[in-house]
Amino acid sequence: MKQNIVKTRLKNGQPVLGVLSNSPDPTVAELCGFSGLDFYMIDGEHSPVTTAQVLDIVRACELSGITPLARVRSNDPKLILQYLDSGVMGIMMPGVNTAAEAEALVQATKYPPLGRRGFAPTRSSDYLLGAMNQGEYVAFANEHTLILPQIEDREAIDNLDELLAVEGVDGFVIGPRDLAMSMGYYDGPGHDEVKRTIAGIVEKIRKAGLIAGTTAATGDQAKALIDRGVLLCLNSFAGLLKSAAGDFMKGR
Repeated sequence: MKQNIVKTRLKNGQPVLGVLSNSPDPTVAELCGFSGLDFYMIDGEHSPVTTAQVLDIVRACELSGITPLARVRSNDPKLILQYLDSGVMGIMMPGVNTAAEAEALVQATKYPPLGRRGFAPTRSSDYLLGAMNQGEYVAFANEHTLILPQIEDREAIDNLDELLAVEGVDGFVIGPRDLAMSMGYYDGPGHDEVKRTIAGIVEKIRKAGLIAGTTAATGDQAKALIDRGVLLCLNSFAGLLKSAAGDFMKGR
């Protein structure tokens, strides 16, 4: 188990920027690490990435110095376990709408006594061949694993106070596009009502002493969000590539 530098930074009130990627190619993760990004979020929801491929993606992240996180497609304890055992250091769970769903995520992600994560001598624990014994590793993993439910639906907004009270959750990541659609805006999150709603959610998350995260398409957007108290900003790998290509093509 490696130290979760991203979680450490967030707990110290320092912003982190990274990418959500649906590529099964470890080279993409490696390139993102060498580019200086803070985290690489494996997209296990909107992608063909398999749990077998997660292992090599995590290895590429570790080699290039970027923290491996993952969005897992469903709140399934056995699926979450496979990601964590491969060395993923944090879970972002889409579509969490109730406190019970957030509690189930914590239970699946944390070892006892904080949760019910199953134990085995896997890669995340150095196969129990490293310097830590089982008890030391369990405590270390519970401390360093990041838990980030996503807010993507009006139901989650209605239940926000209960969600914020769930013990073990580190913060929440707002999904603007799905949230906008749940509010009846099918063309995107650019509407004033959606923006006001997101701002209100961020404020509530911050007042609860938790981490607020959301998407940012550009560096300027990320800076504006950080100035408002958002500490975790993510872009898509495709979005970063398009932005960079657009800047490059201005020279033609």
